[in-house]
Amino acid sequence: MGQIINGKEVALKLKEEIKEFTKQRREDGLSIPKMASILVGNDGGSIYYMNAQEKVANSLGVDFLKIKLDENMDEKDIISEIHKLNDDNSINGIIIQLPLPKKFNEKNIIKEISSEKDIDCMTYESQGHLYMGDFTFLPCTPHSVLKLIKSLNVDLNGKNVVVLGRSNVVGKPVAQLLLNENATITICHSRTKDLNKVCSNADILVVAIGKPMFIDSSFVKDGAIVIDVGTSNVGGKMTGDVNFDNVIDKCSYLSPVPGGVGALTTTLLISNVCEALKRYEY
Repeated sequence: MGQIINGKEVALKLKEEIKEFTKQRREDGLSIPKMASILVGNDGGSIYYMNAQEKVANSLGVDFLKIKLDENMDEKDIISEIHKLNDDNSINGIIIQLPLPKKFNEKNIIKEISSEKDIDCMTYESQGHLYMGDFTFLPCTPHSVLKLIKSLNVDLNGKNVVVLGRSNVVGKPVAQLLLNENATITICHSRTKDLNKVCSNADILVVAIGKPMFIDSSFVKDGAIVIDVGTSNVGGKMTGDVNFDNVIDKCSYLSPVPGGVGALTTTLLISNVCEALKRYEY
């Protein structure tokens, strides 16, 4: 039977490091890391995520600025708010909750975030740095996948990794992060032929397709590591893309949903705020 990868345990060490950092800053009379989270409208998922960000930030000694904007305001006014945050030296990190209301052009708004404060790698500039191998703040969900795999002390050199899903948010960046670790990457999607066969050759299978319980044991190689990034609401219960009960006996490690990738992402976001303060302190 495979072992469960506990994202909360992986996050715990990082949380202690952040607490120590903010504690030391206070004792030394230095500025405290501060992030701004922008919500436009009243999307329920975004409200939940923003509140979770605030809770984690406050528990780790990081200041949190919650900005709620009316969905009836003009796009230029949202951009003006972002520019104010860019110019505010007390703000180290900025994130805007997605999706935005449909009337807005997300790309036009996101690109206005300063790359020095883009703590979730949302802008074209930050993404360009990511794919060129330059420094940037790593996108938190893909980074969480990498952290979970590394917590197993796995040597990624030459490992055959299959990423199921090609989204700009997870699939593509997680493939790049694993490629940077010298893994051999295959990206699969809805048009991939012989999907079962391709996936079942993977030493590590990362699943991010948004189809609850889609992956069963036929997709999984004996002893493979399986990372489930999916989150769907099925009957009021958060469910991943992997059929946990069907797969756990075949793999060596499996990240659960909830308690896997998602348990680490917000902590990594807060960690990026601290890194931004250290790197760009005025």
